[in-house]
Amino acid sequence: MEDHFIEVRDGEEVATTHHETNSDKWVFFCHGFGSDKEGSYEKRCERIVKEGWNAVRFDFRGNGESSGEFIDQTLSSKIEDLKAVVDYFEPSKYCFFGSSFGGKVAFHASEELEPEMIIGRAPVTYKDIMEKYRAVVDNKGEFTHHEGATIDQKFFKDFDNYSFQQISDIEIPVAIFHGREDTTVHPEKSIEASKELKTNTMLQLLEEEDHSFSNKAEDYMLSQMVSWLRNNGF
Repeated sequence: MEDHFIEVRDGEEVATTHHETNSDKWVFFCHGFGSDKEGSYEKRCERIVKEGWNAVRFDFRGNGESSGEFIDQTLSSKIEDLKAVVDYFEPSKYCFFGSSFGGKVAFHASEELEPEMIIGRAPVTYKDIMEKYRAVVDNKGEFTHHEGATIDQKFFKDFDNYSFQQISDIEIPVAIFHGREDTTVHPEKSIEASKELKTNTMLQLLEEEDHSFSNKAEDYMLSQMVSWLRNNGF
């Protein structure tokens, strides 16, 4: 396990951890809104490495150990961060794993980058999931998700440049894992997305799970994820 600080631009850096193995295949993990690369991501990376793939987890700018302030991050900046990390390691073949808002980053980054596959855990796909936050920003000028995680109109001005329709034609395989009791990102959105995506899409709904998976659900997802990657030739 090796830490890297990867420059994005203007001296700003993304804190990155590489779990290395002797392989030309890589999985890049994108954390959710207001989260970071620690906790469950370390476990996910350790499992992936045991299965024979390089694993990389990183903090988007404004999160964790990376440069910048949370209020300055946007979907575009997150895509830029992911691109910088991928370019730094120059992988031969790679897959994206995106959790919650990290799923939206992974989907839209695939428009420019060339992952072999995308895995989403309760991914944000449609824009309307953010409307409740937009309403607060429109009324008060900013919204604080939790301490240290505030967004303002800059976020939504950028966010409006993206839509699900832009990614509905992707051709790479997609796997989605979603808790049936999720009230943060409703599972109905993943059901709808799996129908609209014009590619090979696997959707698994996990009973009695919400937005944060239990240890049992996490272990199940990782096992299914490994099988799915291998069944798709990765």
